[in-house]
Amino acid sequence: MERILITGITGSGASYLAEHLANKYPDAKVHGVTRWHSTATPINLKGIIDRVQLHECDLCDFSSVIRVLQVTKPTHIFHLASHANVRAGFITPLSVINNNIMGTANLFEAIRLVEIDPLIQLCSTSEVYGQVDPKNVPIKEDCPQKPSSPYAVSKTAQDHLGYTYFKSYNVKVITTRMFAYFNPRRHDLFSTSFALQVALIEAGKKDKLFHGNLDSVRTLIDVRDAMDAYRLALLKCQPGESYNIGGQTTISVGEFLDLLKQKARVNIVSEVNPSLLRPSDVTLQIPDCSKFKSQTGWVPKYTFEESVEHLLESCRTWTRHQL
Repeated sequence: MERILITGITGSGASYLAEHLANKYPDAKVHGVTRWHSTATPINLKGIIDRVQLHECDLCDFSSVIRVLQVTKPTHIFHLASHANVRAGFITPLSVINNNIMGTANLFEAIRLVEIDPLIQLCSTSEVYGQVDPKNVPIKEDCPQKPSSPYAVSKTAQDHLGYTYFKSYNVKVITTRMFAYFNPRRHDLFSTSFALQVALIEAGKKDKLFHGNLDSVRTLIDVRDAMDAYRLALLKCQPGESYNIGGQTTISVGEFLDLLKQKARVNIVSEVNPSLLRPSDVTLQIPDCSKFKSQTGWVPKYTFEESVEHLLESCRTWTRHQL
């Protein structure tokens, strides 16, 4: 990888990816797209800020996308930028749909017009499958897509844009559909929200843990393994194809909460908060990752136990720094 461009580089997942690539390819030029009004923060890049070059660019501003591509001339693009909060998408659906669909369309169209030929990893999600019929579990890539949230609709459209630009214009898009993952930097995920609340209760700054639906079932993976999977996708997977990526441990949201309670240093009292319940929820997400594994030889490095400990300790550290 000579010249790498990561969209949304200051975000929760992309910042881990930037760290991974900067360490894996010290001679590569790592560029990142960010925007001044983003909810992400350059603090996520504090360990590698001297090894990446940031570019101010809103993907919904077509001219700035063209400018960044002309300046960076990337050989590899990791497209992670998106509004990714599923619950928030029900509150501001049009903003999420417009940002995610048009930002991706602008990127692909700009690549075509600037006449560069990079490999592109399109970061999609298991949310595109929606509420899956149990007969289709574990979920394969050809499972019917039935998105059940505005966010999922936007990601499904991204999937189709990637395939269309590959078939019509030979833009080399490889689509990865990530299932649930542990990510200490993304506070809207149920696992991180729970761990942060545990850390705050341990510190005496909160009395009770609040949660939404506990019945959903997820297969969880460490964010560090997820980012290595993205790297391998560009090295070994086929443009025009989609690949499921996920962990090896399946657990319900309620079971995960019980696990954190067991690991907590104090007694944790929990209670449902109706505002955390979604109008519709995806309750069964168990992936079949055999296609991706056979193509890449990828195997997760971190155990489920190691990932939980990393999440909890990261949240405790974050909490100490906030006090």
